[in-house]
Amino acid sequence: MGVQKELFGTDKEGKEVYLYTLSNSRGMKAKVMNYGAILVDLIVPDKEGKTADVVLGYDKLSEYFVNGCFFGAVIGPNANRIANARFILDGVEYHLDPNDGMNNLHSHKELGVHKRIWETQEIENGVVFSVDMPDADLGFPGNKTLKVTYSVNEENELKLEYSGISDKNTIINMTNHSYFNLDGHDAGDISEHQVTIHAKYFTEILPGAIPTGKLVPVEGTPMDFNTPKKIGEEIDKEWDQLEMVGGYDHNWCLDNYDGKVRLVASVTNPSGSRTMKVFTDLPGVQFYTSNGMAEQTGKGGANYGSRTAYCLETQFYPDTANEPDFPSAVFGPDKDYHSVTIFRFE
Repeated sequence: MGVQKELFGTDKEGKEVYLYTLSNSRGMKAKVMNYGAILVDLIVPDKEGKTADVVLGYDKLSEYFVNGCFFGAVIGPNANRIANARFILDGVEYHLDPNDGMNNLHSHKELGVHKRIWETQEIENGVVFSVDMPDADLGFPGNKTLKVTYSVNEENELKLEYSGISDKNTIINMTNHSYFNLDGHDAGDISEHQVTIHAKYFTEILPGAIPTGKLVPVEGTPMDFNTPKKIGEEIDKEWDQLEMVGGYDHNWCLDNYDGKVRLVASVTNPSGSRTMKVFTDLPGVQFYTSNGMAEQTGKGGANYGSRTAYCLETQFYPDTANEPDFPSAVFGPDKDYHSVTIFRFE
């Protein structure tokens, strides 16, 4: 167990960027950098003890300066989409960057916290990353401090603990945007991976992937993952919800939301040699199957492209800022933000 620190490069302004390696005695290693608090590598053993790096990413820091897919990034202050790049809070209308058609996606593609240097503090078996955002930064109210702590333990768990404080009511809805492939980041197609998501409902979407406000039962639809199902089994069915986004790119309304950490999803690779279980205290998860990902070269010369990885982004529901019936992501002087997500590998 421990933390190792090494220089990874310098950013566009010449600031040093460091890579922190968190490891346990069982062969698990998580490598995270203070540029964007990005998870660069996640090396985990299978049941035979063979290790593989199971997250997509790049070899060089400079490649993360673009990172249009948000590989490994911490997203904040708001993950996912806000309709028409605007919301009203406490009677004031706030305008964001319209970077996904007329909508806002992941706060800002070029100026978001995933492209900033975070302050760091090493702790036992982990690192605390923190970033300050002044009032009106990216259009969001409040002077804010956002934090995420990465840690690894002997149960082969990668734990992400998020927190945020603000001197005004604001929207805080953070996530990690890692792309997983349990056969290895360079293994290609993920259609044979088996997925379970403990959710009876999903948020129905309109073109542009904005929720309609309706929670639709998954039963009898391709969205039902309450029992293990291969990703590819129904992904290409003729159904408007899938056709709008070319596959799975939706929010599932997770069962038993009561603010406590519980098992919400699991994925097993085709051979059954490696399983990832996801735990969180949040109400939703965006399951995204990298539909239409532009072909590109990743770590070690690997070829990445459409449906070569999946994301399970724990979160508040998309567009919750404009949907009063969705679980609220409003935090401020009277309510600090805090959430936990754990990825356990078995």
